[in-house]
Amino acid sequence: MFNVKRVLVLSALIFINASAFAEQPIFVKEFMGQVDFVKGRLMQLADAMPEESYSWTPGEGVRSVGEVYVHAAEANYYMLSLMKGEKFDMSSSKSKADKKTALSLMEKSFGDLKESVAQFTDEDLNREIEAFGMKFSVRNFMVTVIAHLHEHLGQSIAYARMNGVTPPWSAQE
Repeated sequence: MFNVKRVLVLSALIFINASAFAEQPIFVKEFMGQVDFVKGRLMQLADAMPEESYSWTPGEGVRSVGEVYVHAAEANYYMLSLMKGEKFDMSSSKSKADKKTALSLMEKSFGDLKESVAQFTDEDLNREIEAFGMKFSVRNFMVTVIAHLHEHLGQSIAYARMNGVTPPWSAQE
């Protein structure tokens, strides 16, 4: 027997479920690919660095090896908070910069970054935010996030080489 009420409820549930699985914006997919790439390189390099090198710094007032990795992780949270319209306070952060802590923080921060960004819609990407005294679309700011991570990857490569460590992906080529 045909029941109009049942058909309407079923149709509404199908519509709700279909919209919940809406296609992710292409830019979000591309961003996530870039995040995976730089995360892989940073994690390989952080793992290759000996524990005793984590306190090494090229000069006074410059971040140590471990501090660079912790900064990259904490900056992921800070930049994500800006994209989400929240405010993560990096000034109060006092994370240890030993190898185990740095690797754990990076792993978690990259996972949290990807999990949140995976939910972004085109509307989210077009929303305007303010960061570093400038206005950005979230999409444009995501480019800044990737640039920041690559900046510290480059710094970490230089630190590794100054400590006699060859980046693992270079050694494989």
